Amino acid sequence: MARDPIQFQPGLSLPAFIEQYGMEEQCRAALYRYRWPKGFVCPECGNTTCCQLSRGLYQCHRCHHQTSLTAGTIFHGTHLPLTTWFLAIYLLTQRKNGLSALQLSRELGVSYNTAWKLKLLQVMHERNQGEKLTGRIEIDDAYLGGERPGKRGRGAEHKFPFVAAVQTDEEGHPQRVQLRRVSGFTLAEMRRYAQQAMAPGSQVVSDGLGCFRAFDTPDYAHERHITGGGRASVENPEFNWVNTLLGNVKNAITGTYHAIREQHAPRYLAEFEYRFNRRYDLKAMIPRLLTVAARTPPMPYRLLKMAEPYA
Repeated sequence: MARDPIQFQPGLSLPAFIEQYGMEEQCRAALYRYRWPKGFVCPECGNTTCCQLSRGLYQCHRCHHQTSLTAGTIFHGTHLPLTTWFLAIYLLTQRKNGLSALQLSRELGVSYNTAWKLKLLQVMHERNQGEKLTGRIEIDDAYLGGERPGKRGRGAEHKFPFVAAVQTDEEGHPQRVQLRRVSGFTLAEMRRYAQQAMAPGSQVVSDGLGCFRAFDTPDYAHERHITGGGRASVENPEFNWVNTLLGNVKNAITGTYHAIREQHAPRYLAEFEYRFNRRYDLKAMIPRLLTVAARTPPMPYRLLKMAEPYA
């Protein structure tokens, strides 16, 4: 059997990474390119000329505003060297199964709280917003959590719902996925999700859950398959990839993160979605994530954290 070229792509080796980003000046030069690909732009007035001061600041020639390379980005106010940030990004993008904050803290020699911020989950979450699936899309309802005594099923306590969707090509191969937290599986909520996440003209394939009637509009070609639940629904070939996706997500959470708290669920789902949708070129994931990080506003740790995550 031929090897899957995506699965067996070489990615960026650790020696190659160190050669490119092993020194602080190399990281600063790279971050400058990712933040200002066409040259310096003043964040205050938009002017494109500046002088560099001895303190590492850039001063605009027009309004004289001073800014640092990291100001206004996700790296704002960091006390860590950029080499640590870049190494974290390398580890997060080149590992197949992701990396927990605990393991990242051990590999980088930083505290757990610092590693939690280094995971850049907020960057991935914000980057995924606004992206829409198109073409043929398999969709299913799913839940995370609920591994506690008590009621089972959709109404169980501590479970939080999310939508899993997979866009496939003409040969039936998965191209892109979506994992989006929803407030519940109601008709109104699914209409909101459809408007934000699916392009008009898409062919949506779902089971018979009532909320999926939100796709019974002229904007979509909707195929509803009444599966009846249980093993028959899992083995239905129409949902092959979305079932595979859900299995991989839950295995990743169990094996890598063990458990996550409800308030962090959108970010962890975003990490899986971000990595999967960019798996075609592992080497490019590093500059792509750095580019987004350089354009993502800072988020105070107290807001990012809110409560201690498990992972």
